Amino acid sequence: MNTRYILSNAMRLLVAAACLVTASACGSDMLRTGRSPAFLTIDGISVTNGASLESGSNLLSDVQTLIEQEVGGETVKVPTIFNDTAVATIGVVAKDPTAVTSPINSVTITRYRITFKRVDGRNTPGVDVPFGWDGGTSVTIPIGGTGSVGFEIVRHSTKQEPPLRNLVNNGGVQFIYTIAEITFFGRDQNGNEVTVSGEVDVAFSDFGDPQ
Repeated sequence: MNTRYILSNAMRLLVAAACLVTASACGSDMLRTGRSPAFLTIDGISVTNGASLESGSNLLSDVQTLIEQEVGGETVKVPTIFNDTAVATIGVVAKDPTAVTSPINSVTITRYRITFKRVDGRNTPGVDVPFGWDGGTSVTIPIGGTGSVGFEIVRHSTKQEPPLRNLVNNGGVQFIYTIAEITFFGRDQNGNEVTVSGEVDVAFSDFGDPQ
């Protein structure tokens, strides 16, 4: 086996490896961007505390709120659970800004998925963080425009399950700090699927109630 033959084989292997890397990169980019002529952006997420109705870019979620009610002629504080809500502003942007667009390029958001994680890596659902869930919606956004998608970021039932119910009356751990990842799924009017994700800070506790 001469040196020329060895070099020839080596060059072939290098070319093959380069082709594989290029194909992998192209495949990854195709999976990320999809076939749709548009992609989604999250321009902002506003979250609202169900108990106080205060809105902002992050959420202090109260697992239980004491509400004053008249019972038997007396004013008593009744433990109450509120869900927390959010609104995402989502944009639909053309991949080719010079291309002619039409209503067929509009995107309909059909569902969303919420998962919770902690920065310390302790992410077992039902133990360290709340269980995630999928929810349905139906909002159509024209290409080049934006739309608002409302959703529950913390459900009533979530506050009745571990680990959140363990926070009631400051039982054990007093705070659970998480990042909620919200992924929106949709498709354009040709059936091409699109998706986008955003994150919000969510802190859970049995916070003090207003007097």
